[in-house]
Amino acid sequence: MTKQFDLITMGRSGLDLYSNNVGSPFVEITGFAAYVGGSPTNIAVGAKRLGLNVALLTAVGPDPVGDFILHFLDREKVDTRFIPRKPGTRSSAVVLGIEPPNKFPLVFYRDNAADIQLTIDDVLALPLDQTHVFEFAGTNLSREPSRSATLFAAERAKQSGVTVILDLDFRPDQWHDPRAFGVAARSALGSVSIVIGTEDEINATMLQDPKQIEMHASQVSDAHVEGETTRAIETLLALGPRAVIEKRGVHGARIHRLDGTKQDAPGFPVEVYNILGAGDAFAAGFIYGIVNEWDFYRACRLGNACGAIVVTKHGCANFMPTLDEALGFANRAGGL
Repeated sequence: MTKQFDLITMGRSGLDLYSNNVGSPFVEITGFAAYVGGSPTNIAVGAKRLGLNVALLTAVGPDPVGDFILHFLDREKVDTRFIPRKPGTRSSAVVLGIEPPNKFPLVFYRDNAADIQLTIDDVLALPLDQTHVFEFAGTNLSREPSRSATLFAAERAKQSGVTVILDLDFRPDQWHDPRAFGVAARSALGSVSIVIGTEDEINATMLQDPKQIEMHASQVSDAHVEGETTRAIETLLALGPRAVIEKRGVHGARIHRLDGTKQDAPGFPVEVYNILGAGDAFAAGFIYGIVNEWDFYRACRLGNACGAIVVTKHGCANFMPTLDEALGFANRAGGL
């Protein structure tokens, strides 16, 4: 069935300021490069560059940062007609230090963020019955009115037979209590077809102690973490989704299906420059595969290729690959 859009994403957008002093401690940064970011925004741009017809539901303030974001999206040909400007709010921003291979200090500026003010009326203006896939981020659920609007959008999309994808996108400092993340994420799962998340994000949907959420990986054995992850995934699948896609960094992705089977889609090892945005590139590639009715394995392999490309770049949305670039990269490394 022909629909107006291949993909609609919903959630945060913002100005990303990335350190130009790669390797320098945050306190010694002397300059930044300005990009556009925010997980659903990155995914929208990534999917558009791969060739999908994409719309984005976010919100910006009546400010020059909002102009910057909309100008970039228009240039990328992401459909922006459903993006409202919210009076009395500010477009958000992120500041990032880059200290490869594993230190990327990140500071969010999201007080009175415009995209958190998305409402049910904003969703009603969105043609959710005219898309193949609807994707939203867990951060959408951190505050009202975005929480209710997002839950409503997911319900409406499911009722229209749309594939609904939740990218867990767990950012502890965006929640008044990290335990609330799991409560909110679980409440959405009845409307979700596929969940995407890292091991830490998946475990955060179940853990009750906020200190565990922040320090979990460093305090327990790998075997214990894997066991908890398996139990968390079983619980997630029991609440509605047909699959959980576990992002595993250099190891690629692991597909967990409702019937209990697992399948690994290997990654493409590269030298890490900046990890931020790689997961969003993965989601864009994976969604391209889903829209084109690929099996999960091949969709994950394209996602892995997109993620591997972006992890070698300075920023997120601005560096998403085209389909030719992603397939060329994958073919040089053995193919999908």
